[in-house]
Amino acid sequence: VRLVESGGGSVQAGGSLRLTCAASQYTAIGSCMAWFRQAPGKEREGVASIDSNGRTEYSHSAKGRFTISHDNAKHILYLQMNSLKPEDTAIYYCALDLVPDAKYCRDGYSRDFGNWGQGTQVTVSS
Repeated sequence: VRLVESGGGSVQAGGSLRLTCAASQYTAIGSCMAWFRQAPGKEREGVASIDSNGRTEYSHSAKGRFTISHDNAKHILYLQMNSLKPEDTAIYYCALDLVPDAKYCRDGYSRDFGNWGQGTQVTVSS
């Protein structure tokens, strides 16, 4: 599965961005999807995850500000980011795994994903 992110950019603190992750066509009963980010000098961290049944999980820093969603028919994953802070500056990556059933997505973004996008840069200035 090929994943392509878009929607990154530069915004001022308090602003919003919507990231998009378009997946190549696939046929699967279920899918686990997530957004990750990696800031300079830091390890990659999970931001949010969603499964094909719509079950979501958010990191502490994302909760209340970010919303993950997906369009199953179009194979598109979204991350709506509001009230952005300078500490949100990072390269954002989407990840996807195809599974027989959404119950296999219970690890959320702690899952060891096998398919990754190339990343999109988000820069938030103060």
